[in-house]
Amino acid sequence: MRKQNSTFKTAFISEAGSELKNNDYFAFVELEKYACYVVADGLNDVPGAESARLAVQTILIAFQERPSMRKRAIRSWLEAADRALAEADDTQRLKASVIVVVTDYVKLRYAQAGNTRLRLYRNGIVREQTSDASLGMDMVRERNLPQDVLARHEQRNNLRTYLGKGRSFLPFISGKIKLENGDIVAMYTRGIWENLDGGELDDVFSEAKDDPQESLDDIEELLLSKQPGQLENYTFATVFVDKVFLDPDRKRRIRKIVTISVLVFVLLLVLAVVLWFLARQRRRRVEDMELHYTNMTEYIQDSNYIRAQEECTEALDVAGKLRDKEKMQEISDYRKLIEAVNAADKAFGEGKYEEAHTAYMASLERSRYADRIADAYIHRKLAVITDYLSVFDYMQMGDQLSAQGDYSQAEEKYLQARNLATGAYFEEGRQAALDALEALYESQSKAEEADKEAAREKAADETGAVSLAAEGDKAFAEGEYESANAYYTMALEKYQEMGDDVHAAGIQARIDASTQKSEETKEKRQKADDCVERGKTLEARGNYLEARKEYQSAGNLYRELKLEDETKEVDGLLEMLDTVMAIEAEKRAKEEAERAAILELQEQEAKQREEEQKARETDQTTQTPTP
Repeated sequence: MRKQNSTFKTAFISEAGSELKNNDYFAFVELEKYACYVVADGLNDVPGAESARLAVQTILIAFQERPSMRKRAIRSWLEAADRALAEADDTQRLKASVIVVVTDYVKLRYAQAGNTRLRLYRNGIVREQTSDASLGMDMVRERNLPQDVLARHEQRNNLRTYLGKGRSFLPFISGKIKLENGDIVAMYTRGIWENLDGGELDDVFSEAKDDPQESLDDIEELLLSKQPGQLENYTFATVFVDKVFLDPDRKRRIRKIVTISVLVFVLLLVLAVVLWFLARQRRRRVEDMELHYTNMTEYIQDSNYIRAQEECTEALDVAGKLRDKEKMQEISDYRKLIEAVNAADKAFGEGKYEEAHTAYMASLERSRYADRIADAYIHRKLAVITDYLSVFDYMQMGDQLSAQGDYSQAEEKYLQARNLATGAYFEEGRQAALDALEALYESQSKAEEADKEAAREKAADETGAVSLAAEGDKAFAEGEYESANAYYTMALEKYQEMGDDVHAAGIQARIDASTQKSEETKEKRQKADDCVERGKTLEARGNYLEARKEYQSAGNLYRELKLEDETKEVDGLLEMLDTVMAIEAEKRAKEEAERAAILELQEQEAKQREEEQKARETDQTTQTPTP
């Protein structure tokens, strides 16, 4: 019912002008729901070319097959016309400029390719007008000149896009323009705008009445009155919109749209609130996690691992809710460290010092994955355990010496145990040493000479094992892991020979710890040795700066390992390298000075030879007789 309830009046003129053949073409189709109006200007110089007609027919056929106002549909019509011109069986490639107007009797949309023009008048005033796709239009726009200047510009027909271009064909398609009663759509080719400016056209349509043909007659009369010397083909088509279609369901659709819009708005609002709540909840959880994480690290630094474990559990729980895998892994590493330290502390508190030593070594390994935050605490505990174990070793040595009958040496070991326990605030060990001394003094008065000899032989082995273990502990504390491992191995062999499985197990644990430390030391030593070798290779190649860096890296590692001889050796290499670099620098400077002196001497000799030559020439001139 759109066409029957709207009034669109169409009229046009199309003439050959001064040409033999009219290459312009206009046609339109008005369907029930849509109408399409097409004006094309043939751009071929050969008379009789059918480019404009072929373009218009192709567009209208495509429109009737798929009537629509969508940009994609309009572009497909124009592309079909472009292909039709490009593939036409003609002596030369067909080209055309085109303007297409599509309307649903309520709104209008136009498309343009080339310099065929359109103007939309409303109440006698230009509401919309096209802009040519030409180099001339670009130059006019760049120089901010009036558009009417384009009618005489030499580049007005140098088009960027047109039908028949093929590759990179890019037509312009406008947005939808709402029509009103009384609107006038004017479409015209270059035969019009090259001879009539926009002001003259505006004057005609500002006084237009209901008859479009009358306006066209006025335009043609004005054009012919100009009497141009060369008048191109000209076509002018107008569509008078007397009545725009009014949709009876418009209010109902508007209400439906409003209702849907409100529902969508409410849904979006609810979604926004939910997202805001979730974001707020997540932000609070992140803050809560960070708080527990900070508290955990502070408790670790305060050596309060019980409270640190509580905060770690809370932080890990919140990280799980946040599904922050990276943070979960980080906190999990801290949790493993805390659990290991707490297990070591428990063994230490229960007096299981061998077990505690092993647990603290495991904790030290865990601390690597937690920013080494517990290293200081673990090292302090290991130092204390070393003192405690040394107390027990001295006590054991005293017991062995006492059993051997060497009461003087036994007393010395007990006194050493007592003094070490007192200095380490080890009350249990101190009391044990005092009790051992008291027992020693009692057994000394009751011991028999025959038993002393047997006890002395047995105690000798035990004393050796204890001494070796003590020496191993000392070497371990000083970082001499290879020596410690050797002492521990000898002590283990002695305990195994004596059948003392308890002490043998303790020594084995120390061997494992010493072996692990030894491997780490070997790796660093190997790395330092590699740096020295690379430095020597670079030095041999003359790359002294890189060689110096390698030597410095090796020296740092040797110092860290407390290898004085190797450190001195690397320092010597650095001194020698610095000397070589200084000699090389001095040598280069000397060579440059010598080259400069040689050049100066050569210049002086050349100058002297030149002066001597001039002197000889002067003497010859003086001695020549006058004829």
